[in-house]
Amino acid sequence: MPRVTDSHRAGRRAEILTAAARLFADNGFHATSMAGIIAGSGLSAGAVYSYFRSKEELIGAVTDLVSTTADEVFGELLADGATPSPAAVVTAMVEEVTERFITDSVIGVDMSRLAVQVWAEALRNPEVLARAGRVVTGLRGHCAEVARRWQAAGNLPAAVVPDQVGAAMLSLVQGYILQRLLLPGTDGAYYVAGMQALLAPSSMLAASSVSGET
Repeated sequence: MPRVTDSHRAGRRAEILTAAARLFADNGFHATSMAGIIAGSGLSAGAVYSYFRSKEELIGAVTDLVSTTADEVFGELLADGATPSPAAVVTAMVEEVTERFITDSVIGVDMSRLAVQVWAEALRNPEVLARAGRVVTGLRGHCAEVARRWQAAGNLPAAVVPDQVGAAMLSLVQGYILQRLLLPGTDGAYYVAGMQALLAPSSMLAASSVSGET
């Protein structure tokens, strides 16, 4: 009997994950069954269960897939010690969501829909909450690193807490994802223009004045 290679196993796993991701994005987690995933993959039940023992394992794999894609984006933004501004990073993230997440070139589904499905499932499933929490913590950490580098370059006051800036940056991207899905006419460039105005130095100075800072 010929030996099954690692590349073959990786290919089969990707086929199953692709079928599951498409069904999850279209129908949600609860309306998607293992039988539907098996049918969508074109493989036998035994083959599918040899890679994923349950739908919960597939949900976890989808969560990791969203995380991996986001990590790749930040890897590019922060490569070679780059010091992009928070506004530039949020702009890039919104553009990536629009151009790369909406139709993922490998999976072929709207990854932002999957992200929201994961967030919703995390509210009822402790295992998914733990996975999603690690993803969000990682993304906030990436954003905080942007703020730290921007601060070290002298562009943020010393009193600013980078982790707080990171949390706010991530919320702007999450807000765009939700608005685009709930309001289909939401335009990325329009959203970015408002975000850049909000984060402009003059706006930050005005906010400092209102808070009583000197």
